[in-house]
Amino acid sequence: MYKITDIDTIHLEITQKCQAACPMCDRNMNGQGINPHINLDELTLEDCKKIFTVDFVKQLKSMYMCGNLGDPIVATDTLEVFEYFRQHNPNVHLSMNTNAGAKKPDWWQKLARVFGKQGHVIFSVDGLADTNHLYRQGVNWKIVEQSMKAFINAGGRARWDFLIFEHNQHQVEQAKTMADSLGFETFVAKKTGRFVTATTEKKESHQAKDRKGKDSTELKKPDAKYLNKALKQQDELVNRHGSMDAYYDSASIKCKVSNTTTKSLYISAEGLALPCCWTAGRMYKWWHKDPKKEEPVWNFIERAGGKDKVDARYGLDKVFNTGIFDDIANSWNKTSCADGKLKVCAMKCGAEFDPFAEQFK
Repeated sequence: MYKITDIDTIHLEITQKCQAACPMCDRNMNGQGINPHINLDELTLEDCKKIFTVDFVKQLKSMYMCGNLGDPIVATDTLEVFEYFRQHNPNVHLSMNTNAGAKKPDWWQKLARVFGKQGHVIFSVDGLADTNHLYRQGVNWKIVEQSMKAFINAGGRARWDFLIFEHNQHQVEQAKTMADSLGFETFVAKKTGRFVTATTEKKESHQAKDRKGKDSTELKKPDAKYLNKALKQQDELVNRHGSMDAYYDSASIKCKVSNTTTKSLYISAEGLALPCCWTAGRMYKWWHKDPKKEEPVWNFIERAGGKDKVDARYGLDKVFNTGIFDDIANSWNKTSCADGKLKVCAMKCGAEFDPFAEQFK
């Protein structure tokens, strides 16, 4: 797939902790309780220094914090880790995705100074004062607005990502106007892929739970103009291939993280090095009794020698030496997922079907 010297982009998930309870996030069970398969792991500054040597940091073009389970604003050492990267690579582009519902204004001001013009924050805010919390459960609007203003007013570059549901679609233009007034460089109305399933099942809505297990918001698809086009493409694929599984078996893989323009590596809050957040995201699906028996990505981890062998805190070079990245890439030539083709690669990087990219169109 690639060599360690090829890597120019790092996707770092510094923590599995988050103050929110978003109902379509794998961190929790529909917003109710914490995923029983995770331990709320978090990387420290010292962990990051072990993983990312000074020489390695110098070769990077970009480092961003996002991930599957946590929000970087909740981690203890987020600011210090960004400072470490900036210290050893003045030109690296730094960025972060966040719900913005934590930290004091002075923290955001410091972050803006560390990022400078070579960085930006993506604020994931899905509505306004009366709607954002319907999906971003547990996020305080006053803190969100305070955080956005503190960062931007300190010179920070910012983008607003707005996931569109039925309950907030009427506020898209109002939110864009607010973004312009606050000084955001970009406003992105995202046509969420959260209603696209891996099967032919039609997902019209999603019942959220609160932390006590009671029904909260019923999340519904927006009107047609805000729908992710992959929903229609899915019907076309099923007509041609017979089923989504048949498509995944035959799908040509165009890997998003090892393409000709960038070579990206993902590091989880456990310190595990995997090609992307999507492969890592299959490790701990909360609805599995035992994910290791039900998710094929574990087969690749076990062939590499187990989690310890892909733990980058023991050395990124050692992870590359396990051959796990080539093992994953070689699986794409298998005749089917049952034969060993890694299904998540076909789901996320299949050439004919890309719900992720369609969010931004």
